Amino acid sequence: MSGIPPTPSGPGGETPDFASTPAQKKATAGTIENQLEPNTQKAAKHADEATSSARKGFGGWETAAGLKTVTNRWDQQVRVLMGRLAAEKAGLRGASTLFASNDIGVANQLLSQSKLNNL
Repeated sequence: MSGIPPTPSGPGGETPDFASTPAQKKATAGTIENQLEPNTQKAAKHADEATSSARKGFGGWETAAGLKTVTNRWDQQVRVLMGRLAAEKAGLRGASTLFASNDIGVANQLLSQSKLNNL
């Protein structure tokens, strides 16, 4: 044995790759913006409309009050989810910029400290 731990493998013996390219981050942010956010809003609106109709049908019953409570909780959870989606989207879009800026900053720092730079 060489003392080097084996590389974990994924399904089918593939080596897992946790890295992603700036293009993949951009595409994922676009998916959040163009699919997940609008579809989540649409689903929330549909649920609100359906629950509102049901509440009217149960007017005067405790069930109507329960449905109102459920609607309020649902709306709160949708707001939290939308906030998380927006944060993930911003994070994905900002990650590429952050890494590029960090790389440039390190390169500039190394250049300024290099004795070869003054030759």
